[in-house]
Amino acid sequence: MTRIRPALASLLLGAAILTTAPLSLVQESAFADEITNYVKDGAAIGGTDPVAYFTEHKPVQGSGQFTADYQGVTWKFASAANRDLFQANPAKYAPQYGGFCAFGASKGFKVPVVPNAWKIVDGKLYLNNSPAVQERFLADTSGIIHDADLNWQIIKDKKAEDLKEPIIR
Repeated sequence: MTRIRPALASLLLGAAILTTAPLSLVQESAFADEITNYVKDGAAIGGTDPVAYFTEHKPVQGSGQFTADYQGVTWKFASAANRDLFQANPAKYAPQYGGFCAFGASKGFKVPVVPNAWKIVDGKLYLNNSPAVQERFLADTSGIIHDADLNWQIIKDKKAEDLKEPIIR
């Protein structure tokens, strides 16, 4: 872990707190002490169809008519075909870091996402908190993914509100 100046740490922590949704929007999965999937409005990634990022190359709102359960969370899809693709190989379509912000995970936080801040890299879906954060992700994609992969092993089973100190690599 790299030590950073207190002012920078405070700025990073402040930015994460400002962009973190109210705790009611980050709900627990079926595992009582884990929050490993970003859930909003009762569905993973706020009901956005994860398959559509791969097939339509854009975020598409899912429907309550086409749902699947994966990792104790409800996932919504725009069509039965997308639901079936997901059910055949959910790990292929589910976003990285439980659907939390990739940039946030790279700093050791679980931060909510917006559907329009996304990128598929090496066949994996990465979501981010905002278009501005997405720009930062795109500026150093491989470095952020590297750090987020390492940090996810530390934070995946922790509640978002328990992650108060940034992990800076």
